[in-house]
Amino acid sequence: MRLEYFDMIDQVASFVPAEKRIVTRSTVPAASPVFEGHFPGHPLVPGVLLTETMAQASGYLLLALNRLSQMPFLMMVDKARFRTFVEPQAVLDVSAELVHEGSGYAATKAKITIDGKPICDAELRFRLMPFPADMRALMEARIAAIGLNPEAA
Repeated sequence: MRLEYFDMIDQVASFVPAEKRIVTRSTVPAASPVFEGHFPGHPLVPGVLLTETMAQASGYLLLALNRLSQMPFLMMVDKARFRTFVEPQAVLDVSAELVHEGSGYAATKAKITIDGKPICDAELRFRLMPFPADMRALMEARIAAIGLNPEAA
């Protein structure tokens, strides 16, 4: 996980196409420029970055399910709930499941847990669009790096 680059997912723990579900894992770094301002002397992962982590897990799920035929873009975050703080070196289990897809949109439910304890959850909506120029190769490389196999779908 590289917070300052919005590189939030370290690896795919499981991808179950039949259940339209993915579980990813990320380890919060011990140090990051993000922590210099949030908060000095008491580093915490900002909620917006936890939301981004759930969105990225959902995005990878959608990419795998549609076999990279469309790029998901986050359009809405709904019912986001944060239950506790996340500190450096925490290991996050991030799960996402597809709840609706149609008419160029998709909706997921995502959550983050640490050692089985709920940290946050949200309902996320995405617009599915053609890949922007040169983004497909970038996404293929990133998917390979985290161990996601879209061919399993």
